Amino acid sequence: MTLMLRLGAMVLPRGLLGLAFLAGWGTAAQADTFDDVAREAQALARSAYRAPAPADERLATWSYDDYRKLRYRPEQSLWRGDNSPFELQFFPLGRGFAQPLRLFEVSESGTRPVVVPADAYTAGEGTTARAVPGAAGWRAHFPLHGTAYKDELIAFLGASYFRALGAGQRYGVSARGLAVDSTGAAREEFPAFTSFWFERPAPGARQMVVCALLDGPRVAGAYRFVVRPGPSTVVEVQARLYLRGPVATLGIAPLTSMFLGGENQPPPSDYRPEVHDSDGLQIATAEGEWLWRPLVNPRGVFTTSFALRSPRGFGLMQRDRRFASYEDLEAHYERRPGVWVEPVGDWGSGRVELLQFHTPDETHDNVVSYWVPDRLPAPGQPLELAWRLHWTGDETIGPPAARVVQTRRGFGYREARIAPGLEQFHLDFAGPGLEAGGAVEAVVTGDTNLRKLRSHAYPNTAAGGWRVTLEFERVDPARPVELRAFLRQDGRVLSETWSYALAPE
Repeated sequence: MTLMLRLGAMVLPRGLLGLAFLAGWGTAAQADTFDDVAREAQALARSAYRAPAPADERLATWSYDDYRKLRYRPEQSLWRGDNSPFELQFFPLGRGFAQPLRLFEVSESGTRPVVVPADAYTAGEGTTARAVPGAAGWRAHFPLHGTAYKDELIAFLGASYFRALGAGQRYGVSARGLAVDSTGAAREEFPAFTSFWFERPAPGARQMVVCALLDGPRVAGAYRFVVRPGPSTVVEVQARLYLRGPVATLGIAPLTSMFLGGENQPPPSDYRPEVHDSDGLQIATAEGEWLWRPLVNPRGVFTTSFALRSPRGFGLMQRDRRFASYEDLEAHYERRPGVWVEPVGDWGSGRVELLQFHTPDETHDNVVSYWVPDRLPAPGQPLELAWRLHWTGDETIGPPAARVVQTRRGFGYREARIAPGLEQFHLDFAGPGLEAGGAVEAVVTGDTNLRKLRSHAYPNTAAGGWRVTLEFERVDPARPVELRAFLRQDGRVLSETWSYALAPE
């Protein structure tokens, strides 16, 4: 094997691996790297948090353009020339990414540090930035579209953020290892992956295994990722967390996305009909109900949640896959993946929380969703959960029955002037169960902040399926409105439940 990165001995920082790792250093590969990392996380949680020092104070002074001109040399990729379908490349230190990662390769011959030298990066023309040794993040490459080229598959950069791709997709939604007090009385913090252990894939391998150490002011943890590329790339996640102290909200399997506008809220002064990485939050309950909550771009901060027990799944989805819905030849939002979180095992009781806040443009992520357990262990005691992340494209995960294909808000022609507080929505349902004849009724309910709720269901003779028009008067525009609607025939549910939260205005 020709290993372009330099592997070898190095001085280990305090507490990096613990005695269990040092005892087996450079001999046989670890039988279970995840358990060793978990012991390190537990030891960290018993001590006071110490923020990592930047590699070089000058890194923060670089401009965005200078930083982005630093590129990793592809010929330096880890595992290149090793008959492995996977290769690793690394992101340079700089700008807001000033803390170097600790990187290790695990193989049958042992566990060794991966040292990324400064000359593994090239500096683009005109930049004043000069790479320093080390890495701020990493990305894996895999031939998603044929053997001629290895596509970018998954990338980790910044705090505990990462993104993945399936075949034909473009980056959109981000995942995180953990969310701490995204909403609540305490200030949000961003624990970070500080160390990674890469298991060297065998020739012809169809999956890649990575372990990671998470550290933050109030939590430390160990993670194991199994990455399986394909049309819908699947990332299996196992996490063992240890709290240093109390938290108000611990968000498990958090997803972050962007919603500027959609058919329910067209972006103003924009030629594009819709601009978003995700168009809704989808939830599957243990009782078999599927929920669809279209996203919004509120004026301020807007938090809603769904109390559940042992959910079957939730995710920020990009259901609308039509180019005509976006008309963007550069961003190609129709190719952004939806990300579905599939819990492994019984997660118990808790809530799926959805945080939305205003964004003036598409450069800011303004949507976050995650699972919040009702009960957390005492500091120092483990919380262990596992889940699968499905990065879906055209073959998206969804309800077996009919689903909502669009939500539109507003009025058509009316002879009379629209009264203050009057609202109207138009929902289109399509899918299995709606092709048969017979009467279909819309079951529509709302909360106490509306009155005079009226609804009408009728066939959509142009596109197929059924349309539901509902109208109501909003009592207090400064308060939100919760609405629910689904289709039923002879007592049998035909569709998922449209669950809309109208933000304060």
